Amino acid sequence: MRQMRPTELKDWLDDPAREAPVLLDVREPWEFELCHLDGSVLMPMSSVPVRLDELDPAAQTVVICHHGGRSMQVALFLAQRGFDQVINLAGGVAGWAAQVDPGMPQY
Repeated sequence: MRQMRPTELKDWLDDPAREAPVLLDVREPWEFELCHLDGSVLMPMSSVPVRLDELDPAAQTVVICHHGGRSMQVALFLAQRGFDQVINLAGGVAGWAAQVDPGMPQY
């Protein structure tokens, strides 16, 4: 499973020559309300199996959670179902706050 550091994702999002990935946030709504990356789509981990048809298997998708554990599980789940452009955000939003956006609220 491919993983990406927050700084790598920041570089990707800042590059106008690259198509932005789908940012799939698999945390709970209360977590998402506290902090999230702009443009993220909220799909709590428990809802992914029943909402699978809302996702494009061919789209470059970066899966995000708090620290990277839940997102890794979801990324593996998606990969097993034919999603071949799935990337786990190593460190999650906590890593993003530490490495990219120190002003982001943390919990």
